[in-house]
Amino acid sequence: MTKRDHYEVLGVSRDALEAEIKKAYRRLAMKHHPDRNPDDPKAEIAFKEAKEAYEVLSDAQKRSVYDRHGHAGLEAAAGGGRGRPGMNPGDAFGDIFGDVFGDIFGGGRRGRSTVFRGADLRYELSLTLEQAVFGDTINLTLPTQVNCETCKGSGAKPGTKPVTCKTCEGAGQVRMAQGFFSVQQTCPTCRGAGQQIDQPCGGCQGRGRVQKNKTLAVKVPAGVDTGDRIRLTGEGETGQNGGPPGDLYVEIRTQPHEIFERDGADLSCGIPVNFVLAALGGVVEVPTLDGEVTLKIPAETQSGRVFRLRGKGVRPVRGSGPGDLYCRVEVETPVNLTTEQKRLLEAFNEALLAGGDRHRPRSRSWLDGVRQFFEKMTP
Repeated sequence: MTKRDHYEVLGVSRDALEAEIKKAYRRLAMKHHPDRNPDDPKAEIAFKEAKEAYEVLSDAQKRSVYDRHGHAGLEAAAGGGRGRPGMNPGDAFGDIFGDVFGDIFGGGRRGRSTVFRGADLRYELSLTLEQAVFGDTINLTLPTQVNCETCKGSGAKPGTKPVTCKTCEGAGQVRMAQGFFSVQQTCPTCRGAGQQIDQPCGGCQGRGRVQKNKTLAVKVPAGVDTGDRIRLTGEGETGQNGGPPGDLYVEIRTQPHEIFERDGADLSCGIPVNFVLAALGGVVEVPTLDGEVTLKIPAETQSGRVFRLRGKGVRPVRGSGPGDLYCRVEVETPVNLTTEQKRLLEAFNEALLAGGDRHRPRSRSWLDGVRQFFEKMTP
């Protein structure tokens, strides 16, 4: 039977963080555990399926192989094996408490590895509309934790080595008895490392890592929008004790534009039009991402009317063709008038009033609405 995709099994995206994967696994494990679903073979299959997916995606190296080569890559790496022989749901449930709930109760499986994957980093990248629409290459300088060059990440003074912790004898955990319960806790002396540093390195004060700035060239694809994420594998913090590095997630934020407003693949803008052109009609030049285009304004166009230019929006990074550009007419009132201009406007206004309401359809409907409103208010 063909195996399902591990990300699909857990219901997470391919760029999900460790915490998201663990949360999804815990939910499925509790839902499908055989103790809660006796005599239900489908639940047992779903339980084993979720456990296998978690074992792969929670391990940085296995996840990397799976992302590149899928199930075939994992089987080749394991020599074609399919897990521990004789594994039963009880063993799997023990793993749940060891891996997932161990963080809550301070426990975990004995002999847990002290090799840790580096932390994932998040960076918010602010882009102009032009950069988001057409794409760009951005150089980022960000602080990160890297292995100390003096001690090569060991934390010990050059010429010395860390020694085995005497409290936990190198296990990294100690067992504590509390009434009827016996739980494992992280060793308070070595904090789970299993080793102690008697002579710490002067370059990193025994931490094994130091903070440095690094510069990365991030290629932003054309069509990205606010909320999109770019994953840079292996560009997070350096792992501890030889563990793999984390990932860097670049989150996109688009800056406001002086002309356009973006809504997904569509753009909108205001077009100032003088009242003579709006009354008599004419043409105006409208800016688009591809350059200026000519827009015909019909006679008697009112302020607020919207014209749609198909295909003049943004081509999204995923999906179909470009969106549209919506142009909103904004009739502009003239300012700084001369005496002669004022006289002409007054004469023009008198001519309008002489023509009655037929020249002012919106004013008439508005006045009728006001009159009806006050009539309703009058008892």
